[in-house]
Amino acid sequence: MSNKSLDKKRKDPMVGLIILAVLMALLVAGCFIGGSMIAEYRAGILAEQQQAVQARNSEKQAAYYAEVAEYKEKLSQSNQVNDAWPEAAEEGWDIVDLTNYPLEAPGVVTVNRADIMNNGLLLVNEWHSRPEDFDDSSVISVSGYLRGVEIDSFWQNSTCKLFPQAIDALLLALKDAEAAGLKNFVLEAGCTYRSYDEQYALFQKEVDRQRSNHPSYSDEKVIERAKRTINYPGTSEYNTGLAFRLYLYEKDNAALNNAAFYETAQGKWLYENSWKYGLVFRFPTANYPMEGVSDKTYKTGVGTNLNIYRYVGVANAEIMTKLDLCLEEYIEYLQEHPHLAVFEDGAKKYEVTYQKVGDAATFSVDVNRLTDQYTMYLDNMGGVVTVYTY
Repeated sequence: MSNKSLDKKRKDPMVGLIILAVLMALLVAGCFIGGSMIAEYRAGILAEQQQAVQARNSEKQAAYYAEVAEYKEKLSQSNQVNDAWPEAAEEGWDIVDLTNYPLEAPGVVTVNRADIMNNGLLLVNEWHSRPEDFDDSSVISVSGYLRGVEIDSFWQNSTCKLFPQAIDALLLALKDAEAAGLKNFVLEAGCTYRSYDEQYALFQKEVDRQRSNHPSYSDEKVIERAKRTINYPGTSEYNTGLAFRLYLYEKDNAALNNAAFYETAQGKWLYENSWKYGLVFRFPTANYPMEGVSDKTYKTGVGTNLNIYRYVGVANAEIMTKLDLCLEEYIEYLQEHPHLAVFEDGAKKYEVTYQKVGDAATFSVDVNRLTDQYTMYLDNMGGVVTVYTY
C-alpha cells in the first residue's frame, strides 16, 4: 500500500469530525434562531393580549367616567321638575301629591333603627308610648353644650337637658329674635328632657295626691285623674328630649315677668317664626296661642294651654305649618300621601316619602339616588319618613 493511501485513511476521521462540528454548529444556530422566532411570536401574542386588555379597560373606564358625569349632571339638575309629574304652581308655596309616581332614580339603603329614632318625628302621646329601645345617651345639658357660645343665658339652670338638634334649633331662633330686639327668653327647668324614672316619680306623686284627696276612688279612677295633670311615664313630650317650654324673665321688670307669654312680642314672634328653625308649637287649642288657631285637642289629646315647642326638622315644620297640621295629623297625612314634593315659586324644594318598616333593629329603605341630601325619621308607628332637600 502506498504512502498516499495511508495518508488519505488517516485524514478521513478528521473530516468526519469537522463535518460533525459544522452540523452541530448549524443545529445550535437553528435552535437559537428558532427559539428567537418562538420568543418573538410569543411576545407578539402577549403584546396583542395586553393591548386587548388595555382597550377593554379603557372602554370600561370611559363608560365609568361617562356614568359618573351623567350622575353628576342628574345631581345638578335634581331640583328640576319632572315633566311626568303633575304641574306645581309657578308662584308661591305648593305641594304635589306623587303617591302614584315612583322615585326617579330608585335605590335601597340599609338603616339602623337607633340611628334615626331621635331625628325629630318620633310620636309620643297618650296612645303612643316612647319605644322601649329609646336611647337618651345623647341628651345633654343645655348649659354645658352652649358653654362659650356668645349669647345671653336662656336656661333656668343646669338641669335643662335636650338633644343637641333641639338646642341648635332653639339657639338659632333666639339669636334671630335677639337681632329683632326681642330678648329675655328662659328655658324652664323641669320642662325639658325627663327620663322615664323622672316622669314616673312625678306621676306617682300626683297619684298619691289624688288618692289622698279622694280616698274612696278606685285605683283606676285615681290614675285617670292623675293623667289629667301629669302624663303617664313614657307618654310625655318631655320624655322625647326634643320638647321644651319657655317663659320670659328680666330682673326688676315685673310687667314682663307677669305677662302671659303669648301676649308679649317675644311670644308672638316665636309662634310665627319657629317653623323656620324646625320647631313647631306642639299643642294648639282653639284660638291659642293666637286668635284663629285651629283646635287640635281631638288629635293631640291635650286641651290645656301649654306653650310647649317641639323640634321636628325644618322641612317637616314648614309643611306642618303651611298645611296647619299638628304632629299626629302630619304623620297621618304622610301615611295617606306616601310620596309628595314641595315647590316654592315653581322650584322643587323638598321631596318626602313614607315607608312602613316595622320595628326591626335594621331594615331596608327605598331612596332616590338623585341626591344624598336627605334625612330619615322614625315615627314610632312602624314607619320611616325620608325628607330630601334640594
